[in-house]
Amino acid sequence: MPTLWPYNPFTDLWFQQLALGTLAVSLASFLFMALPWTLIAWLDPVSLRRFKVQATPFDIRRWFWPSLRQLAVNAGVMAMLLVLSWPLMRLLPIHTGPLPSWWLIILQLGFFLLLDDALYYGMHRLMHRGWLLRHVHSVHHRIRQTTAINGNYMHPLEFALTGTLALAGPALLGAHLYVLWLWIALRQFEAVDAHCGYQLPWSPLHWLPGYDGAGYHDFHHAKYKGNYAGFFGHLDRWLGTQSPGFTAWAERRKG
Repeated sequence: MPTLWPYNPFTDLWFQQLALGTLAVSLASFLFMALPWTLIAWLDPVSLRRFKVQATPFDIRRWFWPSLRQLAVNAGVMAMLLVLSWPLMRLLPIHTGPLPSWWLIILQLGFFLLLDDALYYGMHRLMHRGWLLRHVHSVHHRIRQTTAINGNYMHPLEFALTGTLALAGPALLGAHLYVLWLWIALRQFEAVDAHCGYQLPWSPLHWLPGYDGAGYHDFHHAKYKGNYAGFFGHLDRWLGTQSPGFTAWAERRKG
């Protein structure tokens, strides 16, 4: 009886490393960073309240388990998509050869950041239109005041598209597998930081020129429009798509 595949991808070491390994790094890094910050939001320590973006209490009890369930659903859907797309994905020039020098890794990560931010901006703006907004992106916008665990609370289609965009830079440059994993962990760090609900001045992401902190994406959830970029706000500033009131709020926080 003929098979759909020339081989079983689950017995392919490269499938285990590139496809399943990258998915595992994505999930593990997200939970490793999101769970502690979700606990902090639940405890709501007085010492951190001055850094909160929104004054209303976090609704942890309502969204914690739904966020974990949605993450599990998204991971399952992504795993199936990885199996189906493996005949093409296995052709990507990502490799396990010698690691590049540290400065080249930094340059590659910088390229991934800029490319992913531009691609995500375009996709995010499309997600706020018509059918995609009503049936896909509205899932993520059920939450108006986010906590870290909500970073991957989204429709499986949006989860898959976001993950695909994150692969674009490493695929174009033929990145090392470990550099890809480092990039995926950094991308999840941004998802956690952007949804944590605290504008933390000591976040390492502030080392990136143009990063505006959790308040940037928090305003997007609160206002339901504007601030479409991921890491940086320059595209929103250049194209006139900043969320209403964000600039004034950011200036007050600086003061």
